[in-house]
Amino acid sequence: MQPAVAFLHTYSINPSMLSILKNELLKTYFKWRTYIGFIAILILVPLVEIALKLEGGSMIKGMTRSLEKDFFFVGNLFNGYFVTQLIMNSLWVHIPFLISLVAGDQLAGEATGGTFRLILIRPVSRSRILFAKYLTTLFYAFSLVAFLAALSLGLGVAMFGVGDLLVAGRELAIISQHEALGRMCLAFGLAIWSMWCVASLAFLFSSFVENAIGPIIGTMTVMVVFLVISNMPTSFFVPVKPYLFTTYLNVWQKALEASIPWETILHHVVILGCFSVGFYVATWYIFVKKDIVS
Repeated sequence: MQPAVAFLHTYSINPSMLSILKNELLKTYFKWRTYIGFIAILILVPLVEIALKLEGGSMIKGMTRSLEKDFFFVGNLFNGYFVTQLIMNSLWVHIPFLISLVAGDQLAGEATGGTFRLILIRPVSRSRILFAKYLTTLFYAFSLVAFLAALSLGLGVAMFGVGDLLVAGRELAIISQHEALGRMCLAFGLAIWSMWCVASLAFLFSSFVENAIGPIIGTMTVMVVFLVISNMPTSFFVPVKPYLFTTYLNVWQKALEASIPWETILHHVVILGCFSVGFYVATWYIFVKKDIVS
């Protein structure tokens, strides 16, 4: 029973753990690097939405032109929900890079600054310090995606109004207005879950090196290679795809299908969760065994 008790003590959220977590959050959010992602989103999202506003809905006309012979479309399809969906599709490759800027700095940054020995002299186990840093990483990923959701949805609805959500995938789907907001919230929730997996990978790479550039480059290299393999339309890579976490990162898109495939979503969520836990366990093993010399 002693290992189980020790585990629960290490990972329980008690006043001591909250104090460590507060310190890690303050350290992270006092760094200028933390706000690069927020600034990028704050600049890009309004630019994209202004460009779409000036375009005047020609994208919607192009998507529905072939269907106008058989169907009659009414209402405002070029709305804030549609624009937010476009932004999600265009930024979901860039968001992992922004997340890795901070996640990759959590451990490597301490090594670069020579502060590891200072923080480890406190009467707190390495496991608790690592867990606090990991929770901070997850909170940052959550806050970045939540900021993207609030800005894109809020500005989109203000500029384009609301209406039914037109989703262009393998086939066009139209989600009614009263469902659209709930679907978008579900999509962003699943996107946060996906980005937690990416953040966990960057956090793992951060434990290997003493410079934050390495984890950032490593994470994006893995992302690019795995995404190419996951999306390559060839049978050669089919046996490999189920073992790549990038295969499941698009789980948020399932929330925007005509009928929500709950079983598929659960399957993807569980696998992404297993990858995240696996990345963290590997990080923990490396960190507790690491010889800190600076």
